[in-house]
Amino acid sequence: MNHTYGRGGALAYLAAYDVHHAKTFGRCEPRTGIAPFMALVDQVMTQEPYASAKRVFWVVDNGSSHRGKKAADRLTAAYPNTVLVHTPVHASWLNQVEIYFSVVQRKVVTPNDFTDLNEVADRLRAFEDRYNATAQPFQWRFTTSDLDDLLARLDRHTADHPEESSAAPAT
Repeated sequence: MNHTYGRGGALAYLAAYDVHHAKTFGRCEPRTGIAPFMALVDQVMTQEPYASAKRVFWVVDNGSSHRGKKAADRLTAAYPNTVLVHTPVHASWLNQVEIYFSVVQRKVVTPNDFTDLNEVADRLRAFEDRYNATAQPFQWRFTTSDLDDLLARLDRHTADHPEESSAAPAT
């Protein structure tokens, strides 16, 4: 019995998340990059209340389409009321849109049994519509005290087990 696997391509799902209103703005693109990211920014920033807000913070990871000073300059040139904030490397979990992406992964794209990219895009848009109709802001319970405690535990663990630390000197 011969089975033929036909790869259908890939689709990039970009999303912005308003943490105060639990509103997601998503778009499907054939690839990632500066132009798709700026299209997402345009999608959000041309609407109220963002267009007339005093400041709109864009919290992003260090992806190539929005990394560094050039990205920050590009964003503020297009929308002077925006402030680009980068999460620390390997700390994208601090960005609440990552919680949304985790939900999308579990509830929308798993299992990956789509017949084509249009079906993927349709399912993403349908989920986003349902999500926006019912979502409530995430109750972020991780405080600065929790972070201090976590860092102290990590420091103690590293001191007790230097061989497990990536910062341990080579011998």
